[in-house]
Amino acid sequence: MILVFGSLNIDLVALVPVIPGPGRTVLAPSYQTHFGGKGANQAVAAARLAGSGLVRMAGRVGRDGFGDSAIENLRANDVDTDLVVRADEPTGCAFITVDHAGENAITVASGANMTASVGDLPARFSPDTVLVLQMEVPFAEALEAARRTTSASGTVVWNLAPVPEEMTRDMVTELLAVTDYLLVNEHEALDAAAAIGLAPSGYEAAAAELAEAGNLTCIVTAGAQGALAVTANGIRLRAPAPRITPADTTGAGDTFVGAFAAMLSEGVSLQRALEVSCEAAALKCLKAGAQTGMPKRDAIGSLA
Repeated sequence: MILVFGSLNIDLVALVPVIPGPGRTVLAPSYQTHFGGKGANQAVAAARLAGSGLVRMAGRVGRDGFGDSAIENLRANDVDTDLVVRADEPTGCAFITVDHAGENAITVASGANMTASVGDLPARFSPDTVLVLQMEVPFAEALEAARRTTSASGTVVWNLAPVPEEMTRDMVTELLAVTDYLLVNEHEALDAAAAIGLAPSGYEAAAAELAEAGNLTCIVTAGAQGALAVTANGIRLRAPAPRITPADTTGAGDTFVGAFAAMLSEGVSLQRALEVSCEAAALKCLKAGAQTGMPKRDAIGSLA
């Protein structure tokens, strides 16, 4: 069973000629509403590969129309929502601008996500639990969920994104101690390494040092360069990224994480999990929206 503990948002997306900098205003002809939140994104991505009844979402939404829609959307994507709790705060909302090259800038209003609690999760975990975490709910709650999963001999997949403004050495040390698979992009890998006092020469060295420090497997997604995995004993595996012309990169990283969790739950090799996840993330980039472009299992050529 894949259990995702994380954020649920509504995304408001505007296509713009250029992403505005400080003090600048740009006009967009319209905007689109999409479902998002890194937790919900990863749950949908996992469910589209794993199938009905195999993914549960835990988190919080508001007692508002956005919350109703977020829950209905998860159910429509075969995600179990019994652990999604209503909070007094409004449902989280993300404001996204996307330029003609497919690059994006995102501002997130956390809302109900900041009230998420480990108490929302099942009282007991099992060895077949694959727990997926991010950094959009309170860190202490996610950390305790990881500890409970580890105590039950389950598997913890932690996507260190977004990196907190103030990420301390203790935070990263505690996170590494309860994580089996740390998923980061190039910048997040370097930030995590720096937080624990390391000074790697690049993201590959950072991955190796994080893997050794945490006795875990560190996976770095590097966009068009594909993905790199470094195990605790220093073994390196790589998977290429399919060549595409992206329409919208929003949610590509979450698609990779969800696909990776789905592959872990099936017990496939690390190499195959990397390849499937890279292909799924690339396919997502061909369509707009964080979740709407996420591929289903029959679209993944490497699973044929």
